[in-house]
Amino acid sequence: MPKFAVITGASSGIGAEFARQLSARGYELMLVARREERLRQLGAGLTTTCEIFPADLAKKSECLRLVKELQGRRVDLFINNAGFGDCGMFLDTDLDKELEMISVNVRALHILTKQVARILCRQGHGALLNVGSCAGLMPAGPYMATYYATKAYVVSLTSAVAEELRRKNSAVYVGCLCPGPVNTEFNSVANVKFALHGITPEFCVRCALQGIRKHKTIIVPGRAVALGMTAGRFLPRPLYIKIAALQQKKKLYR
Repeated sequence: MPKFAVITGASSGIGAEFARQLSARGYELMLVARREERLRQLGAGLTTTCEIFPADLAKKSECLRLVKELQGRRVDLFINNAGFGDCGMFLDTDLDKELEMISVNVRALHILTKQVARILCRQGHGALLNVGSCAGLMPAGPYMATYYATKAYVVSLTSAVAEELRRKNSAVYVGCLCPGPVNTEFNSVANVKFALHGITPEFCVRCALQGIRKHKTIIVPGRAVALGMTAGRFLPRPLYIKIAALQQKKKLYR
């Protein structure tokens, strides 16, 4: 029987690349995002069965509708990828956009992590990957303050759940993908251009799938970014935030 994977935020970027690589590995898929036409175009080009599940995960009811759809089904892999960012001075950025970001990056991810982990534990196996960011491994991100805060939540929540399951000797895997810059549509949505060269979505997803196989709790694609995150642990917190501010300010279009 083919394995079954669910991917949120599947209409573009990392989510779409997960769909391509998992389909190539024989997974049947459920593709979740707001943009139904994008999902159908993606599914049409894949080689395995793809279910299309249009949903706005900024709404709690839509998250719960997705969970209800998965009840009673075997889920081998759940990619919790939906999310977006914004860039600018905290006092200048749009409040409504930030609240929607919190709804998607934090609330939706929290709901789906809890409910899907329960499904996986009941069935006794499976993997759940939350897509965070290396931003979540840093103490703060001036000029992307809300985005960094949401990703810190993702890293903290995932790490805690993973440890709880380990202590139960559970066969269920929970991990967090923490990439640095990735060349996707994130730039235009977040109103940024990266100060550093980004990796490709293809490389990012290959690293993620390898990390899942190795049961790594935190997966940081790319040696340079991984080394940078490790080195950052040894910096005084105020200095680390100042360095982050200098790098983040380079991203501003204005």
